[in-house]
Amino acid sequence: MIKKLLVIFMLALCSCSEEGENISTEDNLIEITFATDWKAQAEQGGFYQALAAGLYEKNGLKVKIIQGSANVNVPRLIASNSVEFGIGSNSFIPLNMVANKIPGKAVMAIFQKDPQIIMTHPDSDIRNLKDMRDLPIMISDASIGAFWLWLKSKYDFNDNQIRKKTFSLAPFLSNKSSIQQGYLTSEPFLVEREAGFTPRVFLLADYGYPSYGTMVLASSNVLKNNPEIVKAFVDASIEGWRQYIYDDPSLGNELIMLENNEMKEDILLQAIKKIRNYELVSNEISKGLDIGLMTDIKWESFFKTMSINGVYEKDLEWRESFTLDFINKEN
Repeated sequence: MIKKLLVIFMLALCSCSEEGENISTEDNLIEITFATDWKAQAEQGGFYQALAAGLYEKNGLKVKIIQGSANVNVPRLIASNSVEFGIGSNSFIPLNMVANKIPGKAVMAIFQKDPQIIMTHPDSDIRNLKDMRDLPIMISDASIGAFWLWLKSKYDFNDNQIRKKTFSLAPFLSNKSSIQQGYLTSEPFLVEREAGFTPRVFLLADYGYPSYGTMVLASSNVLKNNPEIVKAFVDASIEGWRQYIYDDPSLGNELIMLENNEMKEDILLQAIKKIRNYELVSNEISKGLDIGLMTDIKWESFFKTMSINGVYEKDLEWRESFTLDFINKEN
């Protein structure tokens, strides 16, 4: 893989430079940039593991990871060719790109189950999602256009239930009847640490929410002109995630904590444990051999659910939102 990449890009050095590709002539590594959707954390751990363990370099790449924030717009960075790769947090992102004619596609999906949850206090009478109908729920602005649409279509939730979710857990902790969205690997642990009790967790994927999570988006430019780069990045990322979840994640964790000084080891380790126990990335049978997988069937299921409920036009070219060319194909 390395020799093939180097031959291709050294021969095409001039043309690549004209198209904006950055090539390091000192170490003969192809420079690329990968934009995440949030600060460094375990939910991105396999990418940091691949970087720290030298897996990208082994595949001929010099990768720079740019941390995200609440204001980052990864699809726009992809569309403008400011970055070659970026994270798409859920299946709405690539489909929205197609609907809005924003170039770029998903090339792999790290989380086979979206880690989105809704949590309640442990002594709540709520036992399933149906019990939450018509009750106030604290959710983020971004979620109103994402999984909330699915909850409205499948469980008859309505916008009158929406209460604004802040970055503080105080509103949830202070009211025993409160309901709040969260991330499986984050908020439940923070509640346990700060308040000393374990919240009741409802993983949306367990109720049929068909979204992928933490997809890698690739720019149309790199997909069209340099597919070898995409393949190299995907392969190294898959191995990075296999190591991070099923082997020793210490290299990735050290880099994450270096990049994000708010992140602590106990937070990272509990997140890794939940990712493995809930089989978000892979299952205990394959143990990482199927990392990155996407299927036409799952994408079609997601699109049909959303188009039936008016989120997307039924004639939207939904298959343009992703490609299976760089991962093991399944139907």
